[in-house]
Amino acid sequence: MHSSATFLIEFGAIILGLGLLGRFAGRFQFSPIPLYLLAGLAFGEGGLLPLGTSEEFVAIGAEIGVILLLLMLGLEYTATDLVSNLKTQYPAGLVDAALNALPGAAMALILGWGPVAAVVLAGVTWISSSGVIAKVLGDLGRLGNRETPVILSILVLEDLSMAVYLPIITALLAGAGLAAGSATLAIALGVAGLVLVVAVRYGRHISRFVSSDDPEKLLLVVLGLTLLVAGVAQQLQVSAAVGAFLVGIALSGEVAEGAHGLLSPLRDLFAAVFFVFFGLHTDPASIPPVLLPALALALVTAGTKITTGYWAAKRAGISAKGRWRAGGTLVARGEFSIVIAGLAVTSGIEPRLGPLATAYVLILVIVGPLTARFTEPVATRLTRHRGPAAAGVEAAPDRDLVPSPDAPLEK
Repeated sequence: MHSSATFLIEFGAIILGLGLLGRFAGRFQFSPIPLYLLAGLAFGEGGLLPLGTSEEFVAIGAEIGVILLLLMLGLEYTATDLVSNLKTQYPAGLVDAALNALPGAAMALILGWGPVAAVVLAGVTWISSSGVIAKVLGDLGRLGNRETPVILSILVLEDLSMAVYLPIITALLAGAGLAAGSATLAIALGVAGLVLVVAVRYGRHISRFVSSDDPEKLLLVVLGLTLLVAGVAQQLQVSAAVGAFLVGIALSGEVAEGAHGLLSPLRDLFAAVFFVFFGLHTDPASIPPVLLPALALALVTAGTKITTGYWAAKRAGISAKGRWRAGGTLVARGEFSIVIAGLAVTSGIEPRLGPLATAYVLILVIVGPLTARFTEPVATRLTRHRGPAAAGVEAAPDRDLVPSPDAPLEK
């Protein structure tokens, strides 16, 4: 059979399969990410039906998927929001990093994988899934809750941290020395700072330049600008994903809203391809040997995320029920963890890191929506016999439709 025909059949089957898996997940109201990962495992080496001609195209689509994920995340916030969050919520971000990165680093060292793998696995366990959490908040009707701005602030701080973290691990995985790594980090911080300054001072002018009443032209300009900046960022040894994230921050107002609506279907398509691509590079037979460490790590970091959310919400004056809801909502890991692990898999630093990350994300992307739903009622039931004072329940309402001053503003 002609190679182009084989490619169309393979890629068409992948897209059709992902669509059916997404519908299945939507019917039972859980994230489709674990199903996409399982699909990648099925189509990859050692799977049920390995791909032949379409893997290279899937790899390119996966890279575009990461770029679009970060662009869309950047469109949710303005540069002013990010600066405000840094000033008011940075203690919660520091607690989040300490409690959730250290278990991953410790596990890598215990397994004897070395310091570089420890830095990578620390990032895998640190970053929550913005996409899964945003969907869970909407599904549970909690977007107006008083604890939701606290959750969003932690997610924003994690996303900002990626602008520093990703260049560091990129340099480490490339085997760069101290001088080269420091130069890479300096360039990354300089570019990020420059884009933030430009976004704060000239964001309206950039949005006016990009703006168009024609959806087709708006789509082409925003997508082209994002891919161009991402490519330049990668050429400067800065993550392409960070470049895309900063482009999203620079756009605001009607342009951001219009671009969000136009790009959402593309993001969903290529993000699904990205998760499949990660699964393609993981041999299913390699997961059982790391399943026990993945379960242990998932258990520990689910507890540390709940602790993080509880502490941050308590600091913001949220009632006990809201604190438990905030903690339970933050448990899910997803796209960022896979992005980080994917960099390590590509570099070949540790063959078991990819399977461990896959198993870890599969566990927490399933458990995360459950902890978001049930952490608060379970905690309330367990502490009810101790009385309201012992349980730390305040008289303040758990819901407040007026956004907190710390909440990221709609663009």
